[in-house]
Amino acid sequence: MNEAPVEIRLRRQSRVLEIAFAAGERYALPFEFLRVNSPSAEVKGHGPGQETLVLGKQSVMVTAVEPVGQYAVRLIFDDGHDSGLYSWKYLRELGRDQETLWKQYLERVRAAAAKG
Repeated sequence: MNEAPVEIRLRRQSRVLEIAFAAGERYALPFEFLRVNSPSAEVKGHGPGQETLVLGKQSVMVTAVEPVGQYAVRLIFDDGHDSGLYSWKYLRELGRDQETLWKQYLERVRAAAAKG
């Protein structure tokens, strides 16, 4: 499913991006979660094993949501990051898998801290 959402709302005070799809899915994606899971090459790398662990984004803000064609949005973060294109499919995956992805991220952060 790659249809466009029926609603996207930027909730600055609660620091979440709310997104709703016609099929009834509705997600509240925290800004920090979106930033550390950016689909950009800066975060994902250019292939498996090249991912970058992004730290210190607890207070990051999304300052703008820009449409990109009929398939995605570009999120502009206040730390200067703006190169990730969040497709409708990717946003749906982030919403659906949010709990698992967040646990994996926190495990990576703990592992990095343990290495010192």
